[in-house]
Amino acid sequence: MLPEPLPRLAAITMEEFAARRERLMAELPEGSAVLLPGAALKTRNHDSEYTFRQNSDFHYLCGFPEPDALLLLLPGREAGEAILYCQEKDPEKEAWTGIRIGPEGAVSDYGMDEAFDNTQRSSLAELLDGRQSLYLPLADAGAMGIAEGVRAQLSARARRGAVAPTRFADVSALVHELRLTKSEAELALMRHAAQISALAHCRAMHASRPGRFEYQLQAEIEHEFVWHGARAPAYGTIVGGGANACVLHYIENAAPLADGDLVLIDAGGEFDLYAGDITRTFPVNGRFSDAQRALYDIVLAAEERGVAAVKPGATLEAIHQGVVRDLTAGLIELGLLEGELEACIESQSFRRFYLHSTSHWLGLDVHDVGSYRVDGEPRPLEPGMVLTVEPGLYIPDAEDIPPQYRGIGIRIEDDVVVTESGGEVLTSGVPKAADAIEALMKAQD
Repeated sequence: MLPEPLPRLAAITMEEFAARRERLMAELPEGSAVLLPGAALKTRNHDSEYTFRQNSDFHYLCGFPEPDALLLLLPGREAGEAILYCQEKDPEKEAWTGIRIGPEGAVSDYGMDEAFDNTQRSSLAELLDGRQSLYLPLADAGAMGIAEGVRAQLSARARRGAVAPTRFADVSALVHELRLTKSEAELALMRHAAQISALAHCRAMHASRPGRFEYQLQAEIEHEFVWHGARAPAYGTIVGGGANACVLHYIENAAPLADGDLVLIDAGGEFDLYAGDITRTFPVNGRFSDAQRALYDIVLAAEERGVAAVKPGATLEAIHQGVVRDLTAGLIELGLLEGELEACIESQSFRRFYLHSTSHWLGLDVHDVGSYRVDGEPRPLEPGMVLTVEPGLYIPDAEDIPPQYRGIGIRIEDDVVVTESGGEVLTSGVPKAADAIEALMKAQD
């Protein structure tokens, strides 16, 4: 019998999107404008397209869900500051691909001051006439092409008094700083994405059996995402059995799961474009071997230390250093590293077994945006920031490694929001202690 799906949550309101635009415009010098394209449909092969996913910065500022849209912000314009260009209403095309929102819907349902269909983009030059600075995503070739076209049109009309923008500036860094600290509405969506992701990991643990394939656990995970309204994974689902767990971004997911191996699953659902991101590692047959348990408990202790260190004023660098210390001490204790703890840390000999950072930001993108350093120094955490804590150990299949440890890969990852007094773990709905994992998996029998 299928479980009841989780209840839907309210989406971000028009008022919150408008407030975000106001915050961005308040950062701009006088005489500026913002030009930000949304995402386009992408071809998968021949005449088939990938499921559309909106550009995260564009979504953050207006929430408009269709492809080929363009947001224009004109601070101080009396006739309205937020203007959207979007697909025109077209009954013939709508019969094939669904009802379009259109310019009227962009105003009534998405809070735009004005909206035009894309056949009217020639009006961009008139709207941008007299704006000295144009803020746009400089790394976006399409946006740059639009901006250069507008500047050329206005420059050609200079004798008639037109004034073209003389400065192009990057809007991305400004938007990314806004995105770094989440509102209460965003945190509600992220808690929901995390809850769905946790249910999916529990389902995969229940479904694990020797002889099944990695992609079958992927199917269990992604079924649970969609069932609860997370319509897509937030990133490519990783299911790595045995030594495949030592490949950090393994996505083949095609190997059979062997009795006696561990399987590492790194997967998160995307709910209303906000990402969950969980990693759990568990025994295919439901029982850790002694060697697996020894390594697993080292990673778990380091992960729990990292989570406990999340609080206002802490830094990701300090969290990482604490995790490295715990992992390195554990490797020395097992005989996988030789030497004194401080010497192993200073020489970075631990990097043979731990290759990556401990944390990253999380939000509309799984590796979310926002600077990790401020004025050259590690950025202090503030309430409302969301990060992952995800230490791991990846033991190569090498002659100098004791046989019982070879080819074992373990990572444990949780999502944590910084609160006024510490950190709130969003992903506690899936077990991570070895005994708790074994108990959950035993319940499958």
